[in-house]
Order: sequence, then structure tokens, then C-alpha cells
Amino acid sequence: MTMPQETSSPDKPLNGTDEGPVHPLQRFLDNPWLLLMLGFLIPFLSYTVWGWVELLMIKKAELP
Repeated sequence: MTMPQETSSPDKPLNGTDEGPVHPLQRFLDNPWLLLMLGFLIPFLSYTVWGWVELLMIKKAELP
């Protein structure tokens, strides 16, 4: 005789104990696709803004 397998949900642990609601930050950090996109987006935006600021701070070239 086999025991029925219990299906799990993201908010319910497999051991059957209910630990309460999941904190929004924990749900955010558990999403690998969101973390991957932020890993690309944050450096891209920061280096792009840094580059534009550097270009705006360059003095105009003096022609002879």
C-alpha cells in the first residue's frame, strides 16, 4: 500500500507545519528570474548613467 503524496505550494512547507505567511521580501528573493533580470538591469543602468555624467562633465576642446 502506498501513501498519497502531498502536493506542495510555494507558501506551504513539505513537512506539514504551517509557519505563517511568507514575508514579501522572502517571496521576492525566492524568484530567480527576477533576481537575474535585476542582476543585468542594475549594472546596465548604473554604468549607463555614470557614462552620461562623465560625458556631461568633460570640458569642451579648445581649438588652436
